[in-house]
Amino acid sequence: MAQINLEVFRERVRGMDFERGTPEQVALWREDVADARANLVIEDMTPTDGDDAMFAVMLDEGVPPSLMASIILGLYKPGMHSVAG
Repeated sequence: MAQINLEVFRERVRGMDFERGTPEQVALWREDVADARANLVIEDMTPTDGDDAMFAVMLDEGVPPSLMASIILGLYKPGMHSVAG
């Protein structure tokens, strides 16, 4: 898996144009992400610390869960050794 430069990732996400979630929505999304993570652990697919940090950045920036995968795919290119680096 690629390394994640969190500061560059945060800057790129912050510069994107999308409708950010309200604090109330983000709180609910945090619970959903925690539940999803727990399910991954049960399935023996524990996210890395970098994965957890990347999703935390997206939640900090108010990214709706429906956009998270497309943001990651937009910043990650196969063959690269870093995301947002």
